Amino acid sequence: MYGNAYIDPNDPKNKLIAGEDPAKLQAFEETILAGKKIEPQDWMPVNYRKQLVRMIEQHAHSEIIGALPEGTWITRAPGFRRKLALMAKVQDEVGHAQLLYAAAETLGKSREDMINDLISGKSKYSNVFNYPAKTWADSAVIAWLIDAGAIVNQLANSKGSYGPYCRALERICYEESFHLKYGHDNVVHLATGTKKQRAMVQDALNRWWPPIMHFFGPSDKESVHTEILMRWKVKMASNDDMRQQFLDMYVPKIWDLGLTLPDKKLRKNPETKKWMYTEPDWDEFKRVINGDGPCNAERLAVRRMAEQRGRWVRKAIVNPKDSYVKPFA
Repeated sequence: MYGNAYIDPNDPKNKLIAGEDPAKLQAFEETILAGKKIEPQDWMPVNYRKQLVRMIEQHAHSEIIGALPEGTWITRAPGFRRKLALMAKVQDEVGHAQLLYAAAETLGKSREDMINDLISGKSKYSNVFNYPAKTWADSAVIAWLIDAGAIVNQLANSKGSYGPYCRALERICYEESFHLKYGHDNVVHLATGTKKQRAMVQDALNRWWPPIMHFFGPSDKESVHTEILMRWKVKMASNDDMRQQFLDMYVPKIWDLGLTLPDKKLRKNPETKKWMYTEPDWDEFKRVINGDGPCNAERLAVRRMAEQRGRWVRKAIVNPKDSYVKPFA
């Protein structure tokens, strides 16, 4: 029983819970309904575990791949202060990935398997990190608006049902809030700077807006599993609701800077209070997610190289005697 609605694991419509023990399923759902967290040692439905592994793993991959487009700008950032700030941000993103891999490991999948699935192309990661950061303004837009979108998503999911993931997200959100402020400062500096700087940030915004609109994913109406995943608090908000929240928070801020957005239909409906916009190109989204974006091959090649070059370090940690080097006399 979940509230007043019992879900029958023997009902063919409930594919995600087919074959589950009804008594254990009921106790599991009552735990979630009571606002308690599910911990690694607790019983959970097979597909609850599977969906969480998929989501947390993809989040971890997105953090570590997401450091790459910004990382290329560390040596070219304007001024020592911005170089230091960007270096710290990139370091944070890699740290977030480690927290998330650790959370996913509690569900039974090893970090080695997750990394192998990433570099082989089997596992997905966020679409937005498969586009090039052509100018310093791209780095600024990523740090402000991509991180803003991530915070909308992560704040929602930090209130979910799986304890290790929620605790990781709470820490990540604290750090992401600083990243957002850093990005906003960079965008404001460019938008209020010279004519060339303003043109550069406007161009970056024009190029990044379609991937940003893709960021939250297609409408949940297309997903047959959304209802039960939200019931289990694996997802805490629909893709459309998160996209609307992002638009509410950041479109006015963009317009306040005198910047424009490349969507003539973008406006708020005075009656529904919902944003109206041009429907994103979901074929483009699917193509990029499935490995055919502008930078998919490049991003995975970098991660593959890092995995190969770091293999000796992992081997030394596991078998230190095999890697012993006699110290100098």
